[in-house]
Amino acid sequence: MVGAMPLQIGAETAGAINYTWILVVSFLIFFMHAGFAMLEAGQVRSKNVANQLTKNLLTWSVGVLAFLLVGAGLAPLVGDLVGSTGGWSFTPNNSPASWGTGWFYGAVFAMTAATIVSGAVAGRAKLRAYVTYTIALAAVIYPVVLAFTWSGYWVNEFLGTFFQDFAGGMIVHGMGGIAGLTAAWVLGPRMDRYNEDGSVNVIPGHSLTFAVLGTLLLAFGWYGFNVGTASVVVQEGGEWVLNGDTLGRVVLTTTVAMAMGAIGAGSVAWAKTGKVDTLYVANGLLAGLVGITAIPNVATWWGAFVVGGLAGAQLPLVFGFVEKTLKIDDVCAVFPVHGSAGVLGTLLYPFVATDAALGGTSIADAFVAQFLGVAMITVWTVAATAAVWGGLKAIGQARVTPAHEREGLDVAEHGVDTYPEFGKPDVATDGGAPVPEEQLRTDGGSFATDIEMVMAVVRPDKLGDVKKALAEVGAPSLTVTNVSGRGSQPAKKGQWRGEEYTVDLHQKVKIECIVSDVPAEDVVDAIRDGANTGEPGDGKVFVLPVTQATQIRTGATGPEAV
Repeated sequence: MVGAMPLQIGAETAGAINYTWILVVSFLIFFMHAGFAMLEAGQVRSKNVANQLTKNLLTWSVGVLAFLLVGAGLAPLVGDLVGSTGGWSFTPNNSPASWGTGWFYGAVFAMTAATIVSGAVAGRAKLRAYVTYTIALAAVIYPVVLAFTWSGYWVNEFLGTFFQDFAGGMIVHGMGGIAGLTAAWVLGPRMDRYNEDGSVNVIPGHSLTFAVLGTLLLAFGWYGFNVGTASVVVQEGGEWVLNGDTLGRVVLTTTVAMAMGAIGAGSVAWAKTGKVDTLYVANGLLAGLVGITAIPNVATWWGAFVVGGLAGAQLPLVFGFVEKTLKIDDVCAVFPVHGSAGVLGTLLYPFVATDAALGGTSIADAFVAQFLGVAMITVWTVAATAAVWGGLKAIGQARVTPAHEREGLDVAEHGVDTYPEFGKPDVATDGGAPVPEEQLRTDGGSFATDIEMVMAVVRPDKLGDVKKALAEVGAPSLTVTNVSGRGSQPAKKGQWRGEEYTVDLHQKVKIECIVSDVPAEDVVDAIRDGANTGEPGDGKVFVLPVTQATQIRTGATGPEAV
């Protein structure tokens, strides 16, 4: 690590450097909202994606104003009442650089806590209810947590020892995860999440790609969270020096814990199911980051391995407990990722901290201080969150109607379809070569007397071969539709967060050919030749009589219309 390096600068220059550093890392933390948006959008159904994205946009837009107008001033005010004010105060007329930078830095932390909740209540919360809670969290709930910790030091004064939370492992992430679990409990599970006997129905999210992309965006922004919390320049012995030791330690412990979180969650998922679950690996990576966030500046190098590994390993176990025992529908696993991982990392401080960080404080005393801080944040967050969501539920404003929930919140709440060109019976693509124009012709004629429809259901990847075979027998005209169904093909097993579910409706394409001159038997043989793989699931072909046909443009009827 880089040691203390004396710098030939004055206090004003040092202050300017630190203010600039704070702004840069604040922008990095703000960028984490893109990660939250992608992570949550990937874990919800396609019919709720726009709603989730809108909630992320409004979390910042509404919450940051509530924090500016109320929360940033409330935190030091309450801190004065319960302890010695140690944080910023809202005094824009005195020192614009100080209050503006400090407020914005606090705001990006506050909005991180707020946006965590949106993933827990996905798929059934009214937008107005979520916005109302975001205002309450940014204006009151989170600032009171600040008042007891960073802005008031009440926990420290109560015990006469130090509550360690360097970058918000408990104050931001633990609080957000606990708030999300409480809100999900008050709202109740999504429709069809649990059967009458209490068994669980797995509801997969629509895009692992989005979820993993969001994970990596969050991990990138996390360096702003942890490393950014340490000042670049500090004063030691009357000289301004580069804060190299702290910065280096934070980078090391943050990176190690991140890696161990992914390994820990993936290993437990593998032990449970025999497969390394992709989403658990992604969520575990974040849980490792959450676990170390309270203590990256004081943890030993080996402590980062322990904290990250345990934070990841607890994820599948805690999620299963929440899902199956508590029967709480935490859609994006915000509690095991942020809540329990934040609590775990905060409580592990005295066991993995360096001797210099403990400074003579016994492990027992340090643990009591950590436990008291965790307990205080938990009690306040649960009570305040339950009060807000419980009040909204009491007046019928917390949850969408069953009809809207089934329809999807994208349409019900926003009037939009996130994927207007997908999920409908559109024409399937096949990658086959186009039929030459000279081969395109009608199949009927003056000598034909009967009209028949040949209808086939085949594998989507065989459509190109079928088109080619039909063209060769003189029947290139066809209609193709994407369908799903089941026949003799065995059901498949899917997996979402380590839990298996059955997929018994298989994706197929339906081909319809209307013929008159061309014998139906030739068309059937052509389809069989093109679609056959020799495996169950190749499909079926049906021949149906057509009693009448009319050509719209000319009015011709019967075989002439074909």
